Amino acid sequence: MTELHPYYQSHRQAMEDVMRRRIDLAQPWLAELGLGDPDALKQDIMGEFELVLHQIPYVGGADSRMSDFFMRLIGFMAMGRALRKRGVATKLIRDVALETYKADLLSVPELERREAGRRFMSDENRAMVREQAAASHAAHYPDDFVYDFVTPGPNDSFDFGVDYRACGFCKFAEKYGDQDILPSICGLDFVAYETRGIKLERTQTLAGGATHCNFRFTSMNAADTA
Repeated sequence: MTELHPYYQSHRQAMEDVMRRRIDLAQPWLAELGLGDPDALKQDIMGEFELVLHQIPYVGGADSRMSDFFMRLIGFMAMGRALRKRGVATKLIRDVALETYKADLLSVPELERREAGRRFMSDENRAMVREQAAASHAAHYPDDFVYDFVTPGPNDSFDFGVDYRACGFCKFAEKYGDQDILPSICGLDFVAYETRGIKLERTQTLAGGATHCNFRFTSMNAADTA
């Protein structure tokens, strides 16, 4: 097992706490799968989580917005591995991941979620995304994301966009044989933004064989998400 990077080591306790909470939230859907002793399954998932912790690539730590993406979502790769070992179908793995993540997101008070959405859509964040997108093309870290900031044209209805030319999760999945679990990670993006009052439109993904993932973001009002 490779050594855990100091950056992830400093966040390890918080990541483990989130993983345990999500396993608890997943229980209603896991129980429907009839996988036997829930404590044994939880132990297996946490064992897989220990493995992925040591497999997460370092992509710049606090200086990169993509570090947070890895830390927030890599646990679902561990859950997917544990379910795959028990013969659970890929679609059901996606369903469990989605419902669990949605329940976790909705446990945050709505005002906090919407404030997070406003910060994401702010001019300050857009400037930061634009700057980091340009820097990503230097490819300082081989397992990192590479992406472009997209400014809407006169006929576009979105507020801004991001085109991911290389995906850290795709690289991770290819390296460790998790391509079948990868769609369950991609599927989490829509609810992640919707619960913060942001509409995500995406018509293609790298995981699906496209040349890039085309994320387009639009602010939603309260009525849109009621």
